[in-house]
Parts: sequence; structure tokens; C-alpha cells
Amino acid sequence: MFGPPPGTRVFLACGVTDMCKGFDGLAAQVQTVLVQDPYGGALFCFRGRRGDLPKILVWDGQGLILLAKRLERGKFVWPQAASGVVSLTPAMLSMLLEGIDWRMPAWTVRPETAV
Repeated sequence: MFGPPPGTRVFLACGVTDMCKGFDGLAAQVQTVLVQDPYGGALFCFRGRRGDLPKILVWDGQGLILLAKRLERGKFVWPQAASGVVSLTPAMLSMLLEGIDWRMPAWTVRPETAV
């Protein structure tokens, strides 16, 4: 599974994005709507209306990379805000892409007392 390296800045575009947009359309949205630099090395995540297909735009130093992931069942957990941007950690993005609710992750096993 794709996971950005630690320290990578990750931004989620709140609301719905037209998933027909490609490199240039999403880079323009990063500049105008999110007021960020699409060529700064940060990851920018966008979500379509159905919520089962996010697109990730990132500059790797030589060109833009556009990634997409489609869930066969279920939806990705996304902020409820109609517009704006939310900053995540790389670990939160990894959970989001796995279909885990990154807002309230639950421990599967609690550690026992140390003796």
C-alpha cells in the first residue's frame, strides 16, 4: 500500500471535487481553492461525490504524480466541511486509504500492565 514518508505534508480538500479533472485541473484547484503550492512536495487529496474514489496529487521534484484508489465496497472517511482544507499526518492518510476511520482509530489490543 502507498504511504508517504514521515514528515510529508498532507492536505485533504474538503467537499466534493470533479473527478474528471486531471493533473492541470487539480493543480489549479490546489492554487485557487486550497491556496497552496502544488509544486512544493506536499500531498493533496481530493474526493468525488460518491466517496469511493480519492485522487492524490504530488510533485516529486521532476513532475506531478496523480494516484487514485477505488474501493469496491464502502466509502472513504472524509471531513464533513463543505469547503476548505484539512491537514493530516502521513499515518492518518495511510489509515484513510485503508478504509480506517482516521478520526478515531481504536486499539485492537490494549497493553497489559508492565511488571
